[in-house]
Amino acid sequence: MPNSVPIRLLVKTEDASEVDWSIPHPAVVAPRVVTGDKLTVAWIMSPPGESSGGHQNIFRFMSYLEAAGHTVKIYLYSSLHPFTVAIVKDMLASSPSYPKLKASIEAHTGQSVGDDVDAIFATGWETAYASFRDQANARRFYFVQDFEPYFTPVGSASVLAENTYRFGFQGITAGGFLSHKLSTEYGMTAAHYDFGADKSLYNITNKGRRKEIFFYARPVTERRGFELGILALAHFARERPDYVINLAGWDVSTYKIPFPYVNLQDLRIDQLNDVYNRCAAGLVISLTNMSLLPLELLSSGVIPVVNDGENNRLVSDNPFIEYADPSPKALARRLIEVVDRADLPEHARLASESVQGADWDAAGATFVKLFEDAVRG
Repeated sequence: MPNSVPIRLLVKTEDASEVDWSIPHPAVVAPRVVTGDKLTVAWIMSPPGESSGGHQNIFRFMSYLEAAGHTVKIYLYSSLHPFTVAIVKDMLASSPSYPKLKASIEAHTGQSVGDDVDAIFATGWETAYASFRDQANARRFYFVQDFEPYFTPVGSASVLAENTYRFGFQGITAGGFLSHKLSTEYGMTAAHYDFGADKSLYNITNKGRRKEIFFYARPVTERRGFELGILALAHFARERPDYVINLAGWDVSTYKIPFPYVNLQDLRIDQLNDVYNRCAAGLVISLTNMSLLPLELLSSGVIPVVNDGENNRLVSDNPFIEYADPSPKALARRLIEVVDRADLPEHARLASESVQGADWDAAGATFVKLFEDAVRG
């Protein structure tokens, strides 16, 4: 039917249409003067899901703001996926994957967050448009966890995502790759916190030799390189058929996978350590910003094999991460080298110890300091 196909974007079309970033936002030109110790901070985000690692990380850092005495307000923004605040609250209350916050939660309706708000954090790229359109004079921040223009083919969505790095917001990024890229290529003011691993969740319980490996398999997330990983594991399975291959992150039962595997689907955060402790090595492919998994795996005594590239090395230079060229045979060869190590149990113990100081509390302290220094600067 004519005139029946709507324009579909992550950002609301009226927000994308009305933002003219060539004229800086008044709150960027003349930042709000903040003098108080206890601040009110608004976060605009898409509705969180049970297994959304990005949202879990946002909530982690909001919890550090609350612990520092600040007040957090959450605004849920979505143009494509209907949601109700009540259902989101129920999920958050019952999930072991999310910290419990005092924060208020409401739908973002396009109204201003209010003059009592000292700072606004955009999260996903689409939320930066909502922040830009808000008339509040709050300081503008951007919590950047990945380079989102890479998430779609070159086109309207990728350009709209890339434009947000030109809004003049203060960036706080997940790892050094993003802060380097945004500052050098877009002139964005950006600082970063380092990744951590929660030792209370991820630790060694199996000190013996392990006969399984792990792959973070998410065919619905292009940047996780599902097909590349399957090709690499096919080589590994032929060379080391006595190893069990665990695929986790998505239900892959409908895919034609050319080797025996265990389909673990989507695991809860409190189920992961038991799986990790059965595994000698883990294959993690990150084609944009590095995943959180490599440090979590190390903490559980799993040696991660990761595709080589500055997007990963600028996030972590941990010597126990095994970087390999992103070709199926190179990745498989590195997995084989890891599982064949005669000293692997001792190597795994040392790998776990190597992330002892890389905990989220240290990252949280860095984040809070970066925020407080910037908001009062």
